[in-house]
Amino acid sequence: MSGVISGFTVIFLVVALGYVLGRTGSLGEHASSVLARVVFFVCTPALLIHSLATSDLSVIFSSTLAVASASALIVGGAYALIAWLWLRRGIPEIVIGALSSSYVNSVNLGLPIAIFVLDDASFIAPLLLFQIVFYSPVALATLDLTALSGPRRTSTLRTVLTPLKNPILVGGVIGLVISLVGWTPPQAVMEPLDMLGQASVPLALLTFGLTLTGVAVFKKGESPRRDIALASVMKMAVMPAVAYALARWGFGMTGHALFAQVVIAALPTAQNVLVYATRYQRGEVLARDSALITTLLSIPVIALVAATLA
Repeated sequence: MSGVISGFTVIFLVVALGYVLGRTGSLGEHASSVLARVVFFVCTPALLIHSLATSDLSVIFSSTLAVASASALIVGGAYALIAWLWLRRGIPEIVIGALSSSYVNSVNLGLPIAIFVLDDASFIAPLLLFQIVFYSPVALATLDLTALSGPRRTSTLRTVLTPLKNPILVGGVIGLVISLVGWTPPQAVMEPLDMLGQASVPLALLTFGLTLTGVAVFKKGESPRRDIALASVMKMAVMPAVAYALARWGFGMTGHALFAQVVIAALPTAQNVLVYATRYQRGEVLARDSALITTLLSIPVIALVAATLA
């Protein structure tokens, strides 16, 4: 449990700093949008290139990848269906909500928990690969096509080329290719990538804190309460249950392996979702409040999982 407490303490301190900076206006009124762009266009692509280029692909392509990806797709798809049929939301809001219900905080909280609770950081690598190489690019391509304003022609060629212009996808593909071919880039190239990549998580957390300034969770008239409640329940209750079912009865996992899969699924919504929502200016309150609520709920949920499965 000390690893869980340590991981959450790190998150809350950095978010709190962002909140204080927002309250004092130290970074200016446009700080959150500027930082979100830095994370989106610079730091996260650098993180993906460095992380994947230095990863062991034999560890990544495993049953953990199958459970993590299937859980996310099932839960995200279920949210999208409910939001479309019941809540009658537009596609951009559905995409942000689906990510809020299934996109796991795999770096700034996932890594500390994998190291200190699961005693094996390799459990996070498959999830990271799925989210950055497939899940994010597909969601961002959808947002590119449906959320960006301004005149544009919709064509088959444009639909095909849109994902190729996304820095998240470009960074993930470059890192994966480097790892596949077994090439080690020069240290003079890897060190700047590592330095920029390490800035991704704290900047995303600072952005999260900045967006909390002057707002209240579930605020009447401003907050899409049903969307947030649905995303939070799907993330903290349905996704761990789906992961348990897939790991236990789909892949025959027991013991520590089963425990690890459920803990990974019980991680809260990643702050990356808020960065994406800010970038496209759709579903920002949904992403922000879902991340905050699931982060708070994940403490007792992971404690319960540890008490029953560890």
